[in-house]
Amino acid sequence: MSVIISLSRKRNSNKLNALHYLCFSKNKIVSEEVKPYKEENSGKKEQVTKMFDTISGEYDGLNRMISLGLDQKWRDNVVKMVAAQNPDVIMDIATGTGDLVIKMAQQTNASKLIGLDISSGMLEVGKVKVKEENLDSRIEMVLGDSENLKFEDGSIDAVTVSYGVRNFEDLEKGLSEILRVLKSGGILVVLETSIPTKFPFKQGYYLYSGLIVPTLGKLFSKDKIAYGYLSKSASKFPYGDRFNNILKKVGFKEVENELQFHGASTIYKAVKA
Repeated sequence: MSVIISLSRKRNSNKLNALHYLCFSKNKIVSEEVKPYKEENSGKKEQVTKMFDTISGEYDGLNRMISLGLDQKWRDNVVKMVAAQNPDVIMDIATGTGDLVIKMAQQTNASKLIGLDISSGMLEVGKVKVKEENLDSRIEMVLGDSENLKFEDGSIDAVTVSYGVRNFEDLEKGLSEILRVLKSGGILVVLETSIPTKFPFKQGYYLYSGLIVPTLGKLFSKDKIAYGYLSKSASKFPYGDRFNNILKKVGFKEVENELQFHGASTIYKAVKA
């Protein structure tokens, strides 16, 4: 009996050691890397760019369908947080087709807004929308890499990222770049997917994101893989306290988060000291 107990303890210890290594290798909080096209050898950044270039024309319509329109309400909540700070210069990273940066231009007094994205396809759609709203004098749509921002230190009052940080190839590097370009006292507001913890919302989330979303993607998207990736990357993202801890680790202060629709998404707010 004592031999069996000893072997059981050893197996459990090995599992814990492996888990500790995966989560805190070299004191860096990491998450499992998920890439859209597993059979390709290119990096996550290149694959994400390719994916969004491919789906850019259909993205807005499918996004509304998949989120049941709730993403617009959650973006409105982000805008309220940003507007309360009365920023003059705002950057929206992973701006995509520009939904959030357009809302912020319409609902804040910012004199300059920058919509940055790594996908030229998404930006081209966004530029059309910006022009249609007569906001091209205030909004600049910029092709750029969130992990290598071409902006001066302390030049931005507020940064937002809506459903984009989970696509960063190096999460900590991207967040550190955001911290660098923010002014002292500037804020970061992130809207990202998370997983509900309570019944029946947790079970409903797994059913919807694991089965329904990929199926809708296969039926209506040019890229049959894209929406499977978006669902899987959402499930692997270090949401909640884990993301709060990453924000603190890179140097943000006053970190807090607010659940949206029972935890299907979460808004994170953090400040540069």
